[in-house]
Amino acid sequence: MGDVEITVAALQLTSGADEVHNVERALALLEDAIARGATYIQLPEYFNYYGSASRYEQVAELIPGPLTRRLGELALAHRVTIHVGSMLERSRDATQFFNTSVVIGRDGEVRATYRKVHLFDIEVPGEVSYRESRAIGAGRELVTVELEEFTLGLSICFDVRFPELYRTLALRGATVLAIPSAFNARTGRAHWEVLVRARAIENLCFVIAAAQAGTTAQGLASYGHAMIVDPWGEVLATSDAAGEDVVVASIDLGEVARRRAQIATLELRRPDLYGLDVDAEHH
Repeated sequence: MGDVEITVAALQLTSGADEVHNVERALALLEDAIARGATYIQLPEYFNYYGSASRYEQVAELIPGPLTRRLGELALAHRVTIHVGSMLERSRDATQFFNTSVVIGRDGEVRATYRKVHLFDIEVPGEVSYRESRAIGAGRELVTVELEEFTLGLSICFDVRFPELYRTLALRGATVLAIPSAFNARTGRAHWEVLVRARAIENLCFVIAAAQAGTTAQGLASYGHAMIVDPWGEVLATSDAAGEDVVVASIDLGEVARRRAQIATLELRRPDLYGLDVDAEHH
């Protein structure tokens, strides 16, 4: 995995409660990204349904399932990697649901799944009140996956506020970090770009962050601004659109090794002093 240049895409959707419409729009944007040369394409959080929890039981499915198989057919036909930013996963317990990322390889098969570990439970008086944990179970595992050109570290939206997660992914070999999101519009104006760029700078990784944009019928307002950021923290591409968009950039994967050689933060850490339970081994 030396100097390799590839084209990647972060999609921006305006998903709502109509899952059929959401999937059709996602497929259209996927085709657009493929036509623009992208070989890794990331969808946002809750791409197929972003609505009331009362319908989770109807929408959620096991993984692999009909939706991942449909996307797998597209991935295989075009020999691309499709990162399903997140979708509702039904567990073996019919009352339990997860907010789950799925990485589908160029062979059309599921390569990795990640269940969001940090759930969006916040209370900002007069701004945002939300408890994702009322309907979603928290994951219990951090995930990296080896793709053809790079190692991908998985996360979802609210995870971006927990830097120790990304440091662990980097120590496990991640050179690209995924942050598919439906980031709240209120907090997004102050925090979204700062947090995404910080995760890239801290770990000297590329970051790809697909996003939801707009306001759903239930009043869920997302900030948008899908982004692709390089290991130096430079924004390679971002969306200023109020709705759907396809953000594309060419990334030179050799940049990760070059920047890490210049500022060796992973090697210069002092975990003996931090008192944190962070995996300090390179894999």
